[in-house]
Amino acid sequence: MALLLLQVVYSLAALLLSVYALNSLVTIWLYWRHRYDAFPCPPLLKVPTVTVQLPIYNELYVVARLIKSITCLEYPRDKLQIQILDDSTDETTIIARKLVEHYRAQGFDIELIHRSTRQGFKGGALREGLRRAKGEYIAIFDADFAPTSDFLLKTIPYFLQDSQLGVIQTRWGHLNSDYSAFTRAQAIALDGHFAIEQTARHRAGLFMNFNGSGGVWRKACILHAGNWQDDTVCEDLDLSYRAQLIGWRFLFLPDVISPAEIPPQAHAFKRQQFRWAKGSIQCTIKLWKRVMAAPLPLFNRLQGLIHLSNYLVHPLMLSLLILAVPLMHWPGSCLSPPVFLSLGHPILYVLSQWDIYPDWQHRLTFLPPLTFLGIGISLSTTCAVWEAVTNRRNDFQRTPKFHIEECTDTWTNKQYTLTPDWLIVGGEILLTLYSVCGVILALLNHNYSSVPFFLLYTTGFGYVAFLTILHSLRN
Repeated sequence: MALLLLQVVYSLAALLLSVYALNSLVTIWLYWRHRYDAFPCPPLLKVPTVTVQLPIYNELYVVARLIKSITCLEYPRDKLQIQILDDSTDETTIIARKLVEHYRAQGFDIELIHRSTRQGFKGGALREGLRRAKGEYIAIFDADFAPTSDFLLKTIPYFLQDSQLGVIQTRWGHLNSDYSAFTRAQAIALDGHFAIEQTARHRAGLFMNFNGSGGVWRKACILHAGNWQDDTVCEDLDLSYRAQLIGWRFLFLPDVISPAEIPPQAHAFKRQQFRWAKGSIQCTIKLWKRVMAAPLPLFNRLQGLIHLSNYLVHPLMLSLLILAVPLMHWPGSCLSPPVFLSLGHPILYVLSQWDIYPDWQHRLTFLPPLTFLGIGISLSTTCAVWEAVTNRRNDFQRTPKFHIEECTDTWTNKQYTLTPDWLIVGGEILLTLYSVCGVILALLNHNYSSVPFFLLYTTGFGYVAFLTILHSLRN
């Protein structure tokens, strides 16, 4: 009976994981089908007022770069409002206030809105700023962004020709992708999401999401959809779905790039992924019934559900590993780990590099580290999913930024460097050893087809644990 139960649970986990893996191939097919769809920028027939919101929290290293880039936007000053939405508790506020005074003296409509409490976190700050926003359109940039000067000229005209267009999302670029193998791997993951996934979802008419930064909202859309809400830590994903469920359209512009800084520290990357995992599952729990009840084709609704719940892949991956070892050892069990499930996303990432970069072959040398990262963080993200499912605390843990652009820059010995969660690191080490046991058992049982499966987990958890320990020694 115990063996049967283990096999049923293992098979169910493998089946669910297959759905997500096969969906990556569907995404690739949709991208390929729509890759030549064109959305040329219309002329700017009139100049509407735009509010640029810059939510920040303890960003002393990057706040000056952020504000300077916004003041360089090519847009009439009398039609541009800049809001610094500051929840900081350190000297960031002093730096921001001096910059506001400096640029206000130059004729910019710029203000610092400082809250003494982080109530609602980023969503609360955006909601507070919206009450005082003058613009018909709201551009949002996080502290680690440095948009190009023509950003508004390349986005605002689209709103003027489509009254139902609620949001424009642009592709994230990278200020420091060449910093290390670690940042190069993250860059490939981001390119895969934006160049392939977002492009495919938008052009196929599926649910998509505003990514929290590097985009523009129509103010009326935000208000009509219920404004920013703070019952999840992915307020951007939440509002995106609520807006689309009531009929607002989204536009993704892959050729408009918003450069941003990639986390150079392993702990910071884990924190970022933890927040995204927890927030997306919170949104799944909040919105799945509305998505499935929407008056849309079944394919669109299922795609929305898969999109919202994509981080369930991590607990499913972890479940396969944990169950595979006892099943391997159990006499009479039939185990065939689904190694093929790991093929979908690598193809997607390869396609993204081919689509964006002339030197795409060279960039693929960093695909193995990305594969190891995707597996190795599954323990941390599984904990995030568990917090969402059990409705545990809802703190918004920001990703620290260090103004890393050149290879000679350093994040060590700076404020905001994180200390790792040693309990998670210990778990990653144990899972590495557990995976090694799987390799040994597979060899002893002559189940050679399972060896790559266990080796991927061994390398993934070992790589992430090693990287975390290494980066903690640099603090």
